[in-house]
Amino acid sequence: MSPQTPMTMIAETDLIDSIAEAFQYISYYHPPDFVRAMAAAWEREESQGARDAMAQILVNSRMAAMGRRPICQDTGTANVFLAIGQDVRLDLSRPLQEVVDEAVARAYRFDANPLRASIVLDPLGARKNSGDNTPAMLSVEIVPGDRLDVHVSAKGGGSENKAKFAVLNPSASIADWVVETVESLGAGWCPPGILGIGVGGSADKAMALAKKAMNDPIDMADLRRRGPANRTEELRLEIYERVNALGIGAQGLGGVTTVLDVKIRSFPTHAASLPVGLIPNCAATRHLHFTLDGSGPARFTPPDMGDWPEILLERANANARHLDLDALDDEVIASLTPGETLLLSGTLYTGRDAAHKRMVEMLDAGTPLPVDLKGRAIYYVGPVDAVGDEVIGPAGPTTATRMDKFTDRVLAATGLKLMIGKAERGPAAIEAIRHHRAAYLIAVGGAAYLVSKAIEAAKPVAFEDLGMEAIYELRVKDMPVTVAVDVEGNSVHAIGPKRWRRAVTEPA
Repeated sequence: MSPQTPMTMIAETDLIDSIAEAFQYISYYHPPDFVRAMAAAWEREESQGARDAMAQILVNSRMAAMGRRPICQDTGTANVFLAIGQDVRLDLSRPLQEVVDEAVARAYRFDANPLRASIVLDPLGARKNSGDNTPAMLSVEIVPGDRLDVHVSAKGGGSENKAKFAVLNPSASIADWVVETVESLGAGWCPPGILGIGVGGSADKAMALAKKAMNDPIDMADLRRRGPANRTEELRLEIYERVNALGIGAQGLGGVTTVLDVKIRSFPTHAASLPVGLIPNCAATRHLHFTLDGSGPARFTPPDMGDWPEILLERANANARHLDLDALDDEVIASLTPGETLLLSGTLYTGRDAAHKRMVEMLDAGTPLPVDLKGRAIYYVGPVDAVGDEVIGPAGPTTATRMDKFTDRVLAATGLKLMIGKAERGPAAIEAIRHHRAAYLIAVGGAAYLVSKAIEAAKPVAFEDLGMEAIYELRVKDMPVTVAVDVEGNSVHAIGPKRWRRAVTEPA
C-alpha cells in the first residue's frame, strides 16, 4: 500500500450485524442455485422413493423460506471465512474471534427464530453445550484489495462426520479414492448434496480447501453442457458421473442422483505427497457470501420464490399406508416392507444419543425407566425450540447409526417395536432388529420443518436436563416415513442402491 492509498474502515458493529443477519438468512433460505439444482434432479429422478424424498426436501425448503424457520433441526456449526483486503482496517475493540462469536450468539439466540445450539465445550471432558453455538470456526486470510469478503456457512453434524482425509501416492487416482470413499459413507450425510474436495498443500490445507470449495457456486449443468476446459474440470465431471453411477440416490434409497455437484480446489504440495480432503455437504446446504466496503452492514435480498417448483405432496402420499402408533403389535410390525411409505399417527417418543446412554445405564443399574416403551416407537430427534404458537420447532431425524450400540439392549429390555431416524443401520443393529422382530423407519433428512407440521402435541417426559436431547412424548398425525429395515433384517439401503447401480459408461 502506498502512503496515498486510503484505508477502508470496517466498523465492528457492521461486521457483527452482517454476520448475525447472514446466519439467520441461511437458516431458512437455501442458496438459489442449490434449489434449482435440486429441482432439476427431482424432475429427472427415475426412482420413485428417491423422487418422493427430494419432493419432501423441496417442499420443506419452500415452507422454511416462507415461514422463516430452520430448514433443518441441526442448524449447524457456524463457519466464518474472512478474506481481508490489505487496504482494510477492522475497527475492533477486542479480538476478532470474540467479535465473530458475538455475531453468532446473536443469530442463534434470536427470539423470532432461535437456532439450535449444537457446540459443546471441553470435547475431552463434560462436553457441556455452550448454549449459543459459539465459538465459531473462524478462518482468516489477507488478500489484495480494499474490501472485506465474508463467507458464512452452517454445517450439520451428519455430513461433517463423514469428512475424510488421505495422503495418496502422487501417481494414485484421486477419482478412484473419492468414489470408493463415498460408497463407504452410507447415507448419513443426507444426499443428494455437494462434495467439497481439497487437493494438495498439507493435511490441514487440504481439508480447509475442501471446506471452502463447498461454498463455490453450483455450475455442474453448465459444465456438462460445454465440456471441461482444464484438468480440474475433467476430474469434477469424472467424479460426478461415477458417484451418481453408484446408485446411492436421495437419502440412500437408490436413484440416479447422489451428488448435485463436485467442487474442487487445489494448492501446491510436496513432491512426495498427494493430500486429499473430502467433505460432503448435505441436502441442508446453507451458505452465503457478502462484501463489506465500509459503507455499512450488508443487506440481503430474499430469493425469488419462483425458484421452487410447485409440488403436491398429497399426490406423492396418495398410496401411503396409514399406521396407528398406539396399536402396534407383532403382526403389524411383521407386515412392514422395505421401501414402503407410511403415514404415522399416534404417540411417539423421542430419544437421541444422550437419552439412550442414560437409559442403558438405568437398565444396567436395575432402575425403572421413566417411560414405558413396550409396543412403542421412538424417534431419533433433537428439535429446534418452538416459537409463537408452534407445538415444536423443526424436528428432522438424526443419524441412526449413533444409536446402534444401544439398540440390542434397549429392544431386549423394553419391548420397543419401532425406531425412526435417518440413514442406514450397521450390521449389529440390523441383527438386533431381526432378532427382536422390530423395524426401523426413516424420515427425510433435510425436511425438518415439514416433519414438525405433523406433530400436534409435544411435552417433555424425562431427562429434561439434556435440553434438546430430552425424551419428549409427541402426538403425530400423518408423519411421512419410509420402511428401511423389516423384521427379517432386510434393508432398503442395501436393496435400493444395488438396484440403481449402473456402469459409468452409461449416459447420466
